Amino acid sequence: MAPLLTEFANIHNLPDSYIQTAQKFFLPLCEHLVKHARSAERPLLVGVHGCQGSGKSTLTDLLLFLLQRHYMLPSVGMSIDDFYLTCDERAKLAEAVHPLLQTRGVPGTHDMVLLQSVLTKLLNHSMPVDIPRFNKAIDDRRPEAEWDRIDSEVKVILLEGWCVGAVAQPESALHNPINDLERKEDAVGQWRGYANEKLAGEYQNVFSMLDQLIMLKAPGFHTVLQWRLEQEQRLVAAMKADDKTTHIMDEAAVSRFIQHYQRITEYALKTLPERADVVFDLDESRVIQRVHKREA
Repeated sequence: MAPLLTEFANIHNLPDSYIQTAQKFFLPLCEHLVKHARSAERPLLVGVHGCQGSGKSTLTDLLLFLLQRHYMLPSVGMSIDDFYLTCDERAKLAEAVHPLLQTRGVPGTHDMVLLQSVLTKLLNHSMPVDIPRFNKAIDDRRPEAEWDRIDSEVKVILLEGWCVGAVAQPESALHNPINDLERKEDAVGQWRGYANEKLAGEYQNVFSMLDQLIMLKAPGFHTVLQWRLEQEQRLVAAMKADDKTTHIMDEAAVSRFIQHYQRITEYALKTLPERADVVFDLDESRVIQRVHKREA
């Protein structure tokens, strides 16, 4: 197993400390998932939740890598981000409902009907299944020719995302704005009300399908700006020379951008730990401090 972890760390340019973290915390998690997957009658659907920059995508990639390479379990991973509405679809939504819906992120800006359809096909072994992919550098969905096609049955499905597993707030909690974005651009609460309504409806239809929910729990929303800036810098470094750079954000843009996510992120930090199957408590450097497992 050690050579595989080293290979993974090299591929993703991760420090040696990540290998130690994986050995201590993520290998037992993977073994737990394998045990359930091998005894299940249908594919195991696992949600991975974490705020922006928490490491949920890397954890998902690691689990997928180990499931396929070490445990030889056919598996597939995807992000809820891959199911964002197209730029044109969000433009129409922004015109019809609220201008802030042009910005990807909050519930209401994903194609949850498509996501539910993809997951249902995978769970029912209705192959082939095409999985969309989203290009954040150009803020739009990739052409269908670039989607991933899954031709054979899988045993584990990993779905990661910042709002995966999140629940809606009580309507009374929506009345007061919580940041400058809401105060200046959503004073009457139409945008946040729409997002909350979507989260309470079609998003729960998908999240209720999850067999397991894993949470990477940040110490608070105050860490998100720095973590998201680091994420943006990695996006720049990973871009190909011919990619468009229009949507790469500077610090001011990132600071405004994360305010779109603040309300749901803060509520998830309060409510999800008691609902998740496994919670990894992170410090401000993303070092795991504690692990909580829900009793069966």
